[in-house]
Amino acid sequence: MPPPVSVIVITRDAAAHIERALRSAAWAAECVVVDCGSTDDTVARARAMGARVEVREWVGYGAQKNHAASLARHDWVFSLDADEAITDALREAIAALPDSPEPAAYRMPRVTWYLGRWIRSTDWYPDRAVRLYDRRRAQWDDRPVHEALQVQGAIADLAAEFEHRPYADVAEHLTRMNHYTTLAARQMQAQGRRARAWHFLVHPPAAFLRNYVARAGFRDGVPGLVVSLLGAVYVLQKYVKLWERQRQAT
Repeated sequence: MPPPVSVIVITRDAAAHIERALRSAAWAAECVVVDCGSTDDTVARARAMGARVEVREWVGYGAQKNHAASLARHDWVFSLDADEAITDALREAIAALPDSPEPAAYRMPRVTWYLGRWIRSTDWYPDRAVRLYDRRRAQWDDRPVHEALQVQGAIADLAAEFEHRPYADVAEHLTRMNHYTTLAARQMQAQGRRARAWHFLVHPPAAFLRNYVARAGFRDGVPGLVVSLLGAVYVLQKYVKLWERQRQAT
């Protein structure tokens, strides 16, 4: 038998997704949701699905996830975003683990649904992420964007995927890009990085070629092209915002 697993989810206004996420985690020993003040019925839906819910002020992605893990009754934790779902194949792979796994964490591929298809190209795939971990040997860092687990011990790979449905439409994608590039520029500035004019000219086209050609975005048709183009726009946005922050600072 595998060790009991607590699934943790941090939320804000996730009513459109939370039931699907929790339904995919029904096999777990428990589900813990930490909400940061949703204005929709996320909390009510989560409780109706049997999750244990705490409402807590937002303190950052990593800190919020660490708090959720601290509330869990079990040491093995699966961190699931509200717009994600654990597939049957991944559930079976977890169920096949030994009762005392030697690795401190497990990494698995994530596949994203976008513009009517699963994207299995570009930087979006396989997008391997460490999500199943022993909380005694791993904690989330405090980066403002793209937080990551700091693991003390080995990380093993599972082949089975979990699913991601991040955007209802392209408009939501663009809105989220604007938010995350602001956070990325802030993080880059804190790291002492600086934006130069040549960054605007070189990095966005390089990102497009990496996604569309080197990582075969062309295989996913128009959606692959859109992902590749918007990936280049993302890179341009974060460097322009970094340059703007430098200018404001001086």
